[in-house]
Amino acid sequence: MGMGIDIRNRMAKRAAAEVKDGMVVNLGIGIPSLVANHIPASFDVMFHAENGILGMGKSPEKGLEDPMLCNAAGIPVTIKPGASYFDSAIAFGMIRSGNIDMTILGGLEVSEQGDLANWIVPGKRVPGIGGAMELAKKAKKVIVVMNHTSKNGEAKILKQCRFPLTATACVDMIITDMAVIQVTDDGLVLKELMAPHTVEDVIRLTGAPLIIADSIRVNEDC
Repeated sequence: MGMGIDIRNRMAKRAAAEVKDGMVVNLGIGIPSLVANHIPASFDVMFHAENGILGMGKSPEKGLEDPMLCNAAGIPVTIKPGASYFDSAIAFGMIRSGNIDMTILGGLEVSEQGDLANWIVPGKRVPGIGGAMELAKKAKKVIVVMNHTSKNGEAKILKQCRFPLTATACVDMIITDMAVIQVTDDGLVLKELMAPHTVEDVIRLTGAPLIIADSIRVNEDC
């Protein structure tokens, strides 16, 4: 991919393109936390974190971090004018009441029905499911950003998830380092490719049938 944008930011930038002016958006841990860095300056978007912030901005510059100001993963953030702070109960109240327009989450596996597994690999210790189950069910739109395959090359998009589920039939769109896939009632639709990957590459490394869109956009943003 040359010396341009790295893979993680490439995926985050593509996810940011789904964010519309005026939205309230929750960002998950990992790659999704980079999305705030790719929103147009003219947009008034309020980013939500379940630890109790509404109105996160871009990542702080090195040396300008505020140790008291961080997202749900403990990563330093900035805030925008109009931002507010509250406790986790209020933060979850916002989620459960359906007031989050979109959530962008990481994933371990997604099924062709849009089931999401993103909180535990059996046999490994993790802190817990966190707020992902509420976000997956209650946000108006759910985007999962993840690598297309695991570290040992196994498909992460499957007919049925193997890992314990976070929520069922909740994912609207999957953005990977290889493709953009829409979850529909008819199945998984391959809408975009991330250069230099081909349709054949994506089919080969996807563990569920794909419907190939009539017109496929190639994302050259690298």
